[in-house]
Amino acid sequence: MAQSLTAVLAIIHQEILLFAVVGLAIGGVDDFLVDIMFLVRRWWRNLTVYSRHTRMTTATLPPSETPGRIAVFIPAWGEAEVIGPMLRNALGQWSDGDYRIFVGGYPNDPGTLAAVTKVADGDDRLILCVNERPGPTTKADCLNLLWRTMVTQEDLSGARFKAVVLHDAEDVVHPDEIRLFDLMIDRFQLVQLPVLPLPGEGGWWSRSIANHYCDEFAERHGALA
Repeated sequence: MAQSLTAVLAIIHQEILLFAVVGLAIGGVDDFLVDIMFLVRRWWRNLTVYSRHTRMTTATLPPSETPGRIAVFIPAWGEAEVIGPMLRNALGQWSDGDYRIFVGGYPNDPGTLAAVTKVADGDDRLILCVNERPGPTTKADCLNLLWRTMVTQEDLSGARFKAVVLHDAEDVVHPDEIRLFDLMIDRFQLVQLPVLPLPGEGGWWSRSIANHYCDEFAERHGALA
């Protein structure tokens, strides 16, 4: 009886191991196929794209043949500490661009409203939009508010915006992105630029988490670029 039970357990153990080996093999093949697809895609892009087109830089970026005004949407809730520096930097970096920045705020967020108002005072490139409902609402709701305000601006000016650019309140913008969007939107309906994360300067525990995320973020955007 004991020997029969031992034999049965051995068979069950063998079957479980076989099942595990097959599962691991399938998972490994799946990962291997993804790696092969990535390598083939990278090889094909190097062969077809980079061989036909000279790599463009901001210094060689030509102007758009059909230039237009760019709308920049920035939804903001509880961003009093970062929205002011972000907007001042953007206005300084894009000083010669044709654009309007629409910032969405909430009536129960006076800190953010005050920070935006301080920067927007006397500058018609920056438009503050205040939601009728207290925040926070969804990001989509805030973007819809910015869209409605943009359409109103189009009705008043009689000119349509060429494209809409989305930014967050803590973004550090690139000085040439308005020119780049103006050019690329002539060819594509959607343009996404690679985003580079900025390493944190907090304590060791903060850096060990945030900077690890920075690495993964940069790798992901580099793969998509």
